[in-house]
Amino acid sequence: MKSNRETIVLAHGSGGKLTGRLIKDILKSFTSPVLKKLDDSAVLDIPRGKEERIAFTTDSYVIKPIFFPGGDIGKLAVCGTVNDLSMVGANPLYISVSAIIEEGFPLDDFRRIITSMKKTAKAAGVEIVTGDTKVVEKGNADGIFLNTSGLGIIGKGLNISSANAKTGDRIIISGTIADHGMAVMSARKEFRLKSVIRSDCAALNKLTGSMLKACGNIHVLRDPTRGGLATSLNEIAEKSGVGIEINEEAIPIKRETRGFCEMLGFDPLYVANEGKLVAFVSGKESKRVLDAMRGTVEGKNARIVGEVVREHRSKVLLKTKIGGMRIVDTLTGEQLPRIC
Repeated sequence: MKSNRETIVLAHGSGGKLTGRLIKDILKSFTSPVLKKLDDSAVLDIPRGKEERIAFTTDSYVIKPIFFPGGDIGKLAVCGTVNDLSMVGANPLYISVSAIIEEGFPLDDFRRIITSMKKTAKAAGVEIVTGDTKVVEKGNADGIFLNTSGLGIIGKGLNISSANAKTGDRIIISGTIADHGMAVMSARKEFRLKSVIRSDCAALNKLTGSMLKACGNIHVLRDPTRGGLATSLNEIAEKSGVGIEINEEAIPIKRETRGFCEMLGFDPLYVANEGKLVAFVSGKESKRVLDAMRGTVEGKNARIVGEVVREHRSKVLLKTKIGGMRIVDTLTGEQLPRIC
């Protein structure tokens, strides 16, 4: 007899519509106003009236394969945690790492991952200060999963949130999109494709530090990971109650990445990135921020790709290369499972 019970499907982890519905359902069980903001990190007041605030974040990494062009699960875990803290304007300081390892996992691969985490953390200026290891029976996991948490400090006066986009803001992206997702796909056994695409996996705290030094009034920062640029922009439009227009010709995409997307039938707007950010900045401040971004390695290819408008509230529209306009919706279903 077939069960009528609802079950979790891969699309619940895509960052798209089903993820949003699942999160809304989960939030019914919790009352924290900090949690309900659903930013990349929780922003917490320090007791005794300190001017600084704490940023706290957590994430899990289940990427397949664990080694891919441009990175590995260890580098990804550190960069992802650093970036989530950076997206609320924090200076990342400390990270925890816990590993769930399947029996039979090669010890040399585990050492390689640990070395990668160490190297990435050092380059980002953060410390891995605590952790945990669990081993499960063969067949009860898929090699290795990592879970991280991170702590950072937010300076006085910063208020960066996905709910802060304002009419007239310029939308800046720090570089080419879709490289991470396509690099991971090219490395999967079922495709066995030769590709020059490398993941953009990178820590962005030095980039955000330069941006905030140039302008302390950045409204929104977001790293468009699961669900890609399109889904991130839709979440910002909904939370801020604004309309967003982006220009297709302005969005930077490498030729080889675009070609790989076309071959596999993926829309690059929905493909995950792991070393890019989107910033919403007032029109008056946008050039200053853009110049600061272009002065860094991570932001050298930054571009203004759109703006916030009064029309079509809570929606994202794309101006196409031929001059038309089309709605860009949140990702529906699961385009790329196990991508981060």
